[in-house]
Amino acid sequence: MHPILEIQDLSKTYASGFQALKRVNLTVQPGEIFALLGPNGAGKTTLIGIVCGTVRASTGRVVVAGHDNVSDYRAARELIGLVPQELTTDAFETVWNAVAFSRGLFGKAANPAHLEKVLRALSLWDKRSNKILTLSGGMKRRLLIAKALSHEPRILFLDEPTAGVDVELRRDMWQLVRELRETGVTVILTTHYIEEAEQMADRIGVISKGELILVEEKTELMHKLGRKQVTLQLQQPLAQLPPGLADAQSQAQIALSPDGSELTYTYESGAGGDGSVGALLQSLAAAGIGIRDLQTRQSTLEDIFVSLVSERSAA
Repeated sequence: MHPILEIQDLSKTYASGFQALKRVNLTVQPGEIFALLGPNGAGKTTLIGIVCGTVRASTGRVVVAGHDNVSDYRAARELIGLVPQELTTDAFETVWNAVAFSRGLFGKAANPAHLEKVLRALSLWDKRSNKILTLSGGMKRRLLIAKALSHEPRILFLDEPTAGVDVELRRDMWQLVRELRETGVTVILTTHYIEEAEQMADRIGVISKGELILVEEKTELMHKLGRKQVTLQLQQPLAQLPPGLADAQSQAQIALSPDGSELTYTYESGAGGDGSVGALLQSLAAAGIGIRDLQTRQSTLEDIFVSLVSERSAA
């Protein structure tokens, strides 16, 4: 299967000398949901701007479904829908006219059936005759998506799609993105909400200081970089770890709480740690240490993201 998007050695240095992107390489497959995570100023919006043709790259190349986005700009741009962060709309225009106008900008023939389908999918059909200024913030956000989908793109860029919307609407939009993927649309989103990427993405890229420091399947990322933690509440407090237990376990993995009432064992997911938990429990039993309760915790995507960015910032 040929990639729908190929980004090759992409760099961007502004006139001030600030380097926003540093040799970014990325391929995205058709029908994929790809999440790009990074702190403010990491280069996410610059990358989207270059792919969409609103920002000129310093070096490198972008190919959209076989079309170079510089030498074959019209063909490449026609395949892309962009939902920006800002709620920039003509306040006195109606919903229907705004969406129809967006379609016309790409030279597409009028297609009322398609526009109706898009507006219904976004729960905007009943608002089609309303002026945009009468819409709520969440409805305006949906309208931006409708405008981006009006010309039937194959790739949809969502730049912070749920910023400033309530939790219920955010979950509705997640469902919409999944439905778009089922129709064959490739979705690339940037987000500050780690939960958003964890819920929706097939693959995740992490960008920091203009460099794409990691691209991984979500499940593989959680497996490789995740950590598990077992907390054991003891029946009787311990003054210190028993010598045999301390020798058998890495001091970096097992810790006794200050009051001696809890043992915490931390290990890498998928690194044989599950088996060592059993060995730990056997060692405790052999030492006559009773357990009152047990709790487990696994790293979230947010934990992994914070760790990656912190390591890169310290480097």
